[in-house]
Amino acid sequence: MKVVCTVADLKKEIDSQRKRKLSIGFVPTMGALHKGHLSLVEEAGKQCGCVVVSIFVNPTQFNNTNDLKRYPRNLDADIDMLKQTACKLVFAPSVNEIYPEKDKRKFDFGKLETVMEGKFRPGHFNGVAQVVSKLFDMVKPDKAFFGRKDFQQLAIICRLNTMLGTGIEIIGCPTVREPDGLAMSSRNKLLNEAQRKNAALISQTLFNAVKKTQTLSVGELKKWVIETIDKNPFLETEYFELVDDENLDPIENWEGKFNKTGCIAVQCGEVRLIDNVKF
Repeated sequence: MKVVCTVADLKKEIDSQRKRKLSIGFVPTMGALHKGHLSLVEEAGKQCGCVVVSIFVNPTQFNNTNDLKRYPRNLDADIDMLKQTACKLVFAPSVNEIYPEKDKRKFDFGKLETVMEGKFRPGHFNGVAQVVSKLFDMVKPDKAFFGRKDFQQLAIICRLNTMLGTGIEIIGCPTVREPDGLAMSSRNKLLNEAQRKNAALISQTLFNAVKKTQTLSVGELKKWVIETIDKNPFLETEYFELVDDENLDPIENWEGKFNKTGCIAVQCGEVRLIDNVKF
């Protein structure tokens, strides 16, 4: 496994893999890796001859500067973890390498970026689009792998990929969870012991909510989920929405054969956690 920090070195290594007729699988990350990230790398290894992992904390997708400062970083530990996986190449650039000039591009994702995460984190998805579009252009992968835990982000990236016409195949991979059900996230490392214990209520409530669709209306279920979580003194729900998978439109009843997902964001102390489940 090689580690490179410049775009020039990245392209040189990828060109070498291309000459060997190897397909390129790409896993973009912000580091602080966990088993969820590693599952993406392993899936990429099953589908592609060469796996590239980027480690870059992208400043343009943080609308809260304190959140950016607090975001966990440990490049050496990340590299050690990747050595045990199918990863062949790590791209760990500086901010100046990705943004030699300020990125002023504005992307229009319509209503996809105005609900849920987009509503509560204005500008977030534009920042995601900026960095992902740059990384796609630098790596030029055949396939790119993203976790379904970031459900809305995956929808945005699929739309971005279509807009850019890259031809890259976007692969959404299942959420990986802790034994108590909490969705794995780099932000979990910021929770203290009590917060971590109580955060498990988020996924437990979502799993129980799926079982209540036969007895509760959509409105009643949303109310039940929010009240159940907010009764816990460690947790405060920011939003819980039931949406159509394809266009993220809120659903008003259980009718219709389209796929439905329940998406949630919860504040646990100063740490913001998101999760989703299929309904």
